[in-house]
Amino acid sequence: MSTSAPSGLVILALALIGAGALMGFMSGLLGIGGGGIMVPVLYEVLSRLGIAADLALHVAIGTSLAVMIPTTLRSYRAHRTKGAGDGVLLARLAPWIVLGVVGGALLARFADERLLKWIWVVFGSLLAAKFAFARDDWRISQELPGAPLIELYGLAIGSISTLMSIGGGAFVTTMMTLHGRSMVQAVATASGVGPMIAIPGAIGFIWAGWGSAGLPPLSLGYVNLLGAMIIIPASVLVAPLGVKAAHGIQKRSLSRIFAVFLIVITSRFLWSLLAGTG
Repeated sequence: MSTSAPSGLVILALALIGAGALMGFMSGLLGIGGGGIMVPVLYEVLSRLGIAADLALHVAIGTSLAVMIPTTLRSYRAHRTKGAGDGVLLARLAPWIVLGVVGGALLARFADERLLKWIWVVFGSLLAAKFAFARDDWRISQELPGAPLIELYGLAIGSISTLMSIGGGAFVTTMMTLHGRSMVQAVATASGVGPMIAIPGAIGFIWAGWGSAGLPPLSLGYVNLLGAMIIIPASVLVAPLGVKAAHGIQKRSLSRIFAVFLIVITSRFLWSLLAGTG
């Protein structure tokens, strides 16, 4: 990955550090892996560096998954110290989420950027609606779904989250709060889903992109190591601040800001799809 001037490298590094810090904070605060922020940022950066559109989105997703590994692990450890998560539910979801991740990585090997953008448009819009309008006191029931709904839900979380490079936390928190769990417990539990998606997902994207032509320098498959090395320290350092905020402040306004961000990104992808441009 390179730019045409030293000043361009400085700007790029600062943008990635800022995005990484924001990613870490959101991971801790809302139980999300941060890919909702990182993927569009990396996609725009890579596109402007001349990376072909069909590679730019794949590399953005794969690199974001790699960055999510330490961020989500630290977020989960911080939440566990507060004893708020549901370990039984995590153990029940884990094998199905990982299976979904494997399926998502297989699909990524053969999918073009149009399919990935459509996935972002559809599910990004649903997430935006959730963050904009959903209330913590909405309920479907006071009990979690039984088999096989939980298992199918885990499978869907794994595959969709891998193809979007998000930690799956928003899906888990929504499911749990709609079924009678507190927001604090839901966020803490959701933070444990992130590593289940990030670790096998990053490995899968390395495999999926192995040997592809036109990748940025210092890439392993669809994972760019330089981008990851810049982003990871910022995201890991800031993640605990998000965890602290999650246990002490009202998140409604921030959720709506994130919803607006998602709307802007999905609109950008939808416009490029309809216009036939990158």
